[in-house]
Formats: sequence, structure tokens, C-alpha cells
Amino acid sequence: MAEDSGYESILCVKPEVHVYKIPPRATNRGYRAADWKLDEPAWSGRMKITAMGKKAFIKMEDKISGELFAQAPVDQYPGIAVEAVTDSSRYFVVRIEDGNGRHAFIGLGFADRGDSFDFNVALQDHFKWVKQESELAKQEANQSTVPKLDLGFKEGQTIKISIGNIKKKDGAGAKGRAMGAGGLLPPPPGVKAGGLVPPPGAPQPAAPAQPSAATLLDFGGFDAPADPAPAPAAAQPAQDLWGDFTAAGSGGASQSSTKSGWVQF
Repeated sequence: MAEDSGYESILCVKPEVHVYKIPPRATNRGYRAADWKLDEPAWSGRMKITAMGKKAFIKMEDKISGELFAQAPVDQYPGIAVEAVTDSSRYFVVRIEDGNGRHAFIGLGFADRGDSFDFNVALQDHFKWVKQESELAKQEANQSTVPKLDLGFKEGQTIKISIGNIKKKDGAGAKGRAMGAGGLLPPPPGVKAGGLVPPPGAPQPAAPAQPSAATLLDFGGFDAPADPAPAPAAAQPAQDLWGDFTAAGSGGASQSSTKSGWVQF
């Protein structure tokens, strides 16, 4: 609310107050209401506290006509414009002005203690608001002088983000490796690539022939043996290996087992 806006707000209204003529203060100890003639007020009427901008006004008006009797501008509270007495909470000393530069101090009293409490709180709340407004204005002024940080990206500027511990999923690459280069499944174990598996019962292909001694001699550097090694003795039939076991048997079972070469247990 600006001070020159012309808008006046009402902070507090009390229907009955008393005004007293007070003697000059003799010492710096403060004012005492007991020194006043409390049973003979100089004026009685209505009191109103208004505010315009940062300044408050204490106005004494006639109860019926509303005519202004006196007015006290208040720039701060507590301050010289309003001062509490030392011996009572219902009386105050107020500095009134006539608008022509003249001022005087009068005594202001309330018949009820609650009215004096409301009078005090209304002035305190107003100037508390004034203080908060002043602090906010200072903060805004300080912020306006601080240069603002430009956190935006410049033209052509980029940012790189590295994210670790991410495992790649086995996709088309792994599937392609499993299928092979030609798109076929790999051969089963024991079969060379490109070969075919013979059907059951078919003869197995012959093993490749081993090179003979004459073939090796053709390369030179080797001497032929004087006497060829004797051929190994023919292997005994598998039936002789199991002779001791078959002889122990008897009857038809022994004969059938002997023919087959296996012992039935």
C-alpha cells in the first residue's frame, strides 16, 4: 500500500476515550497518570486508528457528528508520538499536531483495560508490517544488483553423459552366430562340418590308408630297416579270454553262453 495512494484503512475503533491536560514533565523518569485529574477529563469521545501507507494516525472524533477533535500522526511505535505512562496500562501520552507545524502532548485514557490492549496491539501490528515491507524491499534491491547466472546452452554446445554397468542384450548378433554364416544350424558333436550322418546299420566309411615305408623313403634322409619287424601274433579269440568263466558253468545255459562268448549272471 503506497503512502501517496490516498487509500486510508481503519485499524481500530473505540467508542469511548478520555483526553486529559497534563503538566509538563519535571524529570526524565516518564509520565505518571496519578499526576493528572483523572476524574475531570478535558474531552471525551470516540477514538479511531487509521493507516495510510506506512504512517498511522490516532484520531479523536465526536461520538455523534464525527467531527475531528485532534489527530496524532505516528511514524513509529513505540516512539515519541505515543508513550505509555509508568503507573498504569490504561493511559498514554500522545503527541497531537494541528497541521500548521504546532504540536502538543495530551493524556489519553481508556475506561476499560481491554480497550487499551487493543489500542496497543493495533499499533504494534501495523509497524511490524511496515518493518517486513522494508526488509523485503531491501532484499529485492540486493537481488537486482547481483548478476544472474546464464545456465543455458550456447549455440553448438552439447553435453555427454556416460552411463556404466549396462549389459547388452543378446539379440540378432548372437542368433546369427548360432545359425552360422550360411544360416544353418551347426553339425552335431562328432560330425565334421559339411558331412552327412549315415543311417543306422549303414557301413562306416573306411579309414584313410596310412603311408607305407616306401612312401616315406621317397622323401630321402631315411634308411630302410634291414629286417622288417615280425608281424604281430594274431589276437586270440574273445572266446578264449572268457574260457575260465564259461568252464565253470554247466547245463544248457553254459552251452548257450559259450556260443555267444558272454557269461549270463
